[in-house]
Parts: sequence; structure tokens; C-alpha cells
Amino acid sequence: MTLPAFRITGGILIFMVGLELVQGRLSRVQSPASPGGKGARDSALRVAISPLAVPILAGPGTVATAMNFAAGSAVRVALTVAIFGLMCLITYVLFISGEKVMSFLGEGVVNVISRMMGLILAVIGTEMVILGVRGAFEFIR
Repeated sequence: MTLPAFRITGGILIFMVGLELVQGRLSRVQSPASPGGKGARDSALRVAISPLAVPILAGPGTVATAMNFAAGSAVRVALTVAIFGLMCLITYVLFISGEKVMSFLGEGVVNVISRMMGLILAVIGTEMVILGVRGAFEFIR
């Protein structure tokens, strides 16, 4: 396993998530089937198998992004760890006050923010793929 391979794969995953957000779609993991509806049992089992929704917060795309940003010096690794800690704190605060934030912002604003974040994710994914392909060609030479 090489860093260019992680960059390419992670970039594709991040791009796909960004594309879904830009198009306004939610994945099945983010919005499982309604209780009693078709697929409700499968959705419940998926949630049970994914303890505390860790794959949603720190899935393969997140791991690949962190590896991409941390590649290099010890300073970059320390910066990545510090940013990860800050993101954990922000996530915790938003989880605790999620309903208040949603009601304050409103559904329209949240949709606009989601689409903008999707565009940013797609750009990050594209950049990771470009860096990965460039790195793979340098690795081959």
C-alpha cells in the first residue's frame, strides 16, 4: 500500500460523498429506511453493526484525508492531530446542541450549507486524486 494509492482511493470516496451532497441526496447510511418500511430491519442491523456511527464520522474518506494531510514532517502530523481534536470538540458541541442549531438556521440554510460543503468536498477529492496520480507516476519512475 502506497500513499498515492490512498490518495487516489480516498479522493474518489470523498468526491462521491461531495457529489451526493451537491445533488441534495442523502446516503442510506445517513437516512436509513423508516420504521416499519421496507428495509427497516436491514437499516436497524446496519446501525447495530456500526457502533456509535463511527464509520460515518471517521470512515475511509476521513482516514485517507488525514493520511494525505499528515504525510510528511512531524509538524504536519502534529497539526493534523490538533485539527482532529478540534473537529472532535466541534462535533460534540454540535451533536449536543443539534436541534437548537437546526431550528435557528432553518432547513433552507442547512440545505445551502450542505451543498456548499459538498462542492468543497468534491474539490478536495479531485485534488487528492490529482496528487495521487502524480505521485503514482513519480513512484513508477
